[in-house]
Amino acid sequence: MAYTIGVDVGGTKVLGGVVDESGTVVKTARRDTPREGGSALTQAIADVAKELMAEFTIDSVGVSAAGFVSSDRKTMLATPNIAGWNGVDLDYQVTSLIGLPVVIENDANAAAWGEARFGAGRGKRHMLMLTVGTGIGGGIVVNGELYRGAFGIAAEIGHIRVVPEGHLCGCGARGCFEQYGSGNALMRHAREAIAASPDIARNLLARGDGTLEGLTGKAITDAARDGDAVALAAFNTTAQWLGAGIASLAVVLDPECVVIGGGVIDAGEILLKPTREALERSMPFAGKHPYPEIIGAQLGNEAGLVGVADLARL
Repeated sequence: MAYTIGVDVGGTKVLGGVVDESGTVVKTARRDTPREGGSALTQAIADVAKELMAEFTIDSVGVSAAGFVSSDRKTMLATPNIAGWNGVDLDYQVTSLIGLPVVIENDANAAAWGEARFGAGRGKRHMLMLTVGTGIGGGIVVNGELYRGAFGIAAEIGHIRVVPEGHLCGCGARGCFEQYGSGNALMRHAREAIAASPDIARNLLARGDGTLEGLTGKAITDAARDGDAVALAAFNTTAQWLGAGIASLAVVLDPECVVIGGGVIDAGEILLKPTREALERSMPFAGKHPYPEIIGAQLGNEAGLVGVADLARL
């Protein structure tokens, strides 16, 4: 059995795993993500990899992180949420520390590949994935291969502009998709509904500290499961944006399925059902062609490390 290591760099942790050829994670290791980023973060990746290499014979290592990755999968071109990594040849730096070949991949691309190979998209040749969390990430599989584009930065789906001069996005543009269909957008939709009708929101606010500021995504999800009207309305608003966005993407990419992952998918059908309904309402030439299936991701938090470990062996 050939083993590779996948290392997924997140905002709070660097999670590594030894992955076999069937996509099974047989051992994990983790470090806290250094706030200063840069060389400290690169060292944390190397430390995780070396801990796992001490127990297994490893062929190669893959590293996934949020940001733009060069088409040769060696350089982090831009990392909006990681300090000290812009323009860094991460392949060279990590290889120098661990002595093994390294492949670098965008985190959403890695998650999409993990789902395509071993999760919800198995058996599908044409798949689109949306990772719905703080923002919206994306990954595209075309004819069984991960599509990266000419410069390696394809599938930044969250930054398609859907509302001219809409909410300001962290990318610097206004009206981006992730400002309306992400986990952060879900929070804003809930807070706007509460501000408009505070009397009907007591139950929802009571799940936190009683204030808008104390409201969490988990509280909204739990309340929606219990039938809370405000929480369900927030999910429905988010789903309308997701369904409409997927409809536009579907007529460009024509995928067999759209896999939705990320933290918001914990809500399951509370999010997926209204998203499917919104897709049907928003689809151009409705009823005249097949629609992609919208399904929930299966690999959870391990999708990125599983995917990038598999990409490292290709």
